Amino acid sequence: MTVDQTVTRRGRAARVAELAARKTADQRPVRPGMVGGRYQPLTQPEVERIHHTVLDLMEQVGFADAIPSMVALVTAKGGRVNERGRLCYPRALVEDIVAGAQRSFVMPGFLPEHDMEVGGSRVHTGTGGAAPTVLDFHTGHYRDSQLLDVYDLARLVDTLDNIHYFWRPVVARDTQTTLDLDLNTAYACLAGTSKHIGVSYVNGTNCRAALDLFAMASGGESKWRARPFGSISCCHVVPPLRFAVESCEALEAAARGGMCITLLSAAQAGATAPAALAGTIVQAVAETLAGLVFVNLIDPLCRANLGTWPFVSDLRTGSMTAGSPELALVVSGCAQMARFYDLPGSVAAGMTDSKLPDAQSGAEKAYTLALAANAGSTLIMESAGMHASLLGASYESYVIDNDILGAVQRTVRGIEVTDETLSFEVIKSVVHGEGHFLGEAQTIERMKTDYVYPGVGDRQTTAAWAEQGAQDVRERARTQVRQTLATHYPEHLDPALDAKIREHFNILLPRAAMRPSDRW
Repeated sequence: MTVDQTVTRRGRAARVAELAARKTADQRPVRPGMVGGRYQPLTQPEVERIHHTVLDLMEQVGFADAIPSMVALVTAKGGRVNERGRLCYPRALVEDIVAGAQRSFVMPGFLPEHDMEVGGSRVHTGTGGAAPTVLDFHTGHYRDSQLLDVYDLARLVDTLDNIHYFWRPVVARDTQTTLDLDLNTAYACLAGTSKHIGVSYVNGTNCRAALDLFAMASGGESKWRARPFGSISCCHVVPPLRFAVESCEALEAAARGGMCITLLSAAQAGATAPAALAGTIVQAVAETLAGLVFVNLIDPLCRANLGTWPFVSDLRTGSMTAGSPELALVVSGCAQMARFYDLPGSVAAGMTDSKLPDAQSGAEKAYTLALAANAGSTLIMESAGMHASLLGASYESYVIDNDILGAVQRTVRGIEVTDETLSFEVIKSVVHGEGHFLGEAQTIERMKTDYVYPGVGDRQTTAAWAEQGAQDVRERARTQVRQTLATHYPEHLDPALDAKIREHFNILLPRAAMRPSDRW
């Protein structure tokens, strides 16, 4: 290497460091809420046919097992209970509710730096699920998931920039009652991350108890209502077209208590929804709109999203498949329907049927995420960590999937075409000058603002890779997991408020587990 080359490289390194130091959040190559929607699996006439079929289904077939408060609210606005006892929704009511629902709102983090402006086609990616097992980090075998897993996974996600919010991903199977399960899950999520959190609640009683816990953590109910950092993920229906009574009671409690709401329909194409994908979309949209009518009749300002989460059957066995191309298509279609209504929507994508963080896992996660994100889904749930058709979660996968999410988010951002980026003058300058673009100011600037780099993905030469231990991506992810969980113990929850919470609620997460120890 010549002296001139050395100086040039050192000068370039200095310029890169300077640019990195002054780069703001808005200059990052990927960030929460980038606008998607360029991918449209449905034509406009197809969207409208789905919409009209949805309205026909809600008006002519209706829903079984509506709770009394729902019946009272809907029938007061022109709905009816038909001869089969099913609650039917007039088209005009559904259209009025859709027209008046909140189109854009903030889903706050516990800390404002994690606030999410949801609506339109602004894409956010986060966790989710109710996996009963975890791929044990130390043994490499699946075991029952525990409360500590909820807390540890929250801590891990707290450090991963491309995972924007934390929905409970696993079930705390070491709790004894449903109240202990719901409250301790909510507490573990809250204690583990300052990002927006989401939990499911078994019934209205448990949801109201969680609302009390969240108000206490906020410093009072008015502060909670101003910044509701927690959501309910509510399966208010048992597909096809039947309400889940206790979940509807939880939904009502959440709407009255100011929680952000995911109105969740999770039918399975070929089992609890039609095998025809268009029919699955129709059913999912109808089921979520029924929930939207209910919560908006309770509170027209409620922060609700259409949680169209249809899954897909492997029709050879009837079992669910989480990583199929059909799932990628159907959730993208659902995202397009939410955009048609101009309402925030959520889908489930980024899951795999593989049991390990392997090649199958990466492929299934990548193509389902890429389609869902580019279709403009507001919230993509289950987008990290989920394995075994949602029956398992892997610590390493959260780190690996954070890389995948960054890459997918970069495709959502797309290619910027301006006078500057067309680069006529830059090309002319290089052609008449050094003959390469490495030292150009544009290259240095856009290195940090336009390009995404993997955290654990490998781009070394084979020689350098071999020299450094020839690790695969899972091994590199394990190193990051271990380092993070040994040291990162968030402290955003005020100790005095935490003590008050522990006085009032049966918190099972030991304080000793919430500080550095030999666990990791």
